Amino acid sequence: MEADNEKLVATYDGERIKVSGEVYSQLAPSGYGRKENRSFVLEFYEAMYLVDLGKLSVLDKHGRNMTFEDLAELAQRRQEDSWTKYLVYRDLRTRGYVAREGFGLGTDLRVYERGEYPEKAAKYIVFALDEGIEKEVEELRNYVREISIMGKEAIIAVLERRGEVIYYRVSTTRF
Repeated sequence: MEADNEKLVATYDGERIKVSGEVYSQLAPSGYGRKENRSFVLEFYEAMYLVDLGKLSVLDKHGRNMTFEDLAELAQRRQEDSWTKYLVYRDLRTRGYVAREGFGLGTDLRVYERGEYPEKAAKYIVFALDEGIEKEVEELRNYVREISIMGKEAIIAVLERRGEVIYYRVSTTRF
């Protein structure tokens, strides 16, 4: 990416966070963003992470700079579990993993082994649970089954009340 004192710029058009091709070409090798039609877009959690690091500025449709809090509020309005997803995403990124949008199994992310993005496919599917939120065992079992069918390792990320993330590797077993 660019020098630390030069922030990359994205724009929020009321629906998506878009970046120019030049910005995308700087972010994509590190696993950020995706192509959507003729645009390049960031997920809200990606933009929040980059804004928090001071590497990105997001401008609204009036050209005003959006804060981290602005993005977090928008994300929360769009998706109820956005804060959980952001915290897990941030934790994975700070541990050196590339995390990308998941397969729609709830709050899930595809996670690549360190140093393997983009050469190899994601090794893990991480799905998040907030501590104290009840989930049906059958639902969890179905997630794990689907993930193992994909040839990936299933990881549950439990977000504690204090904001810490604890990871558990899970698999199916037959007796």
